Amino acid sequence: MPDKSEKERRKQIMDELKKQADQKFESNLPTSRENFKKLFDYLDTELSDTNCDDTNGLTKSFLVQINVENVDEVLKWLTEHGGYCDCEILSNVEEQFE
Repeated sequence: MPDKSEKERRKQIMDELKKQADQKFESNLPTSRENFKKLFDYLDTELSDTNCDDTNGLTKSFLVQINVENVDEVLKWLTEHGGYCDCEILSNVEEQFE
């Protein structure tokens, strides 16, 4: 059984690995974290009123509306992270930002 100093050392290693993973995730975002937060809020509102039509139409429309220049790149990134349609973007991708 590891002693107290070994447990602390392991905790520090895990904290550092988590910090590095968070930094890598953040640096690979195709648009700002703020744009993603706005998108998730928008989808939450829109999908509470209507059902998902199994496309990313609401997402694409919103990104154009807020003048994101690389819409196709953002949509590709969302797909690569489990967001194949608007409801999956909300359920699968949003949790990666928590």
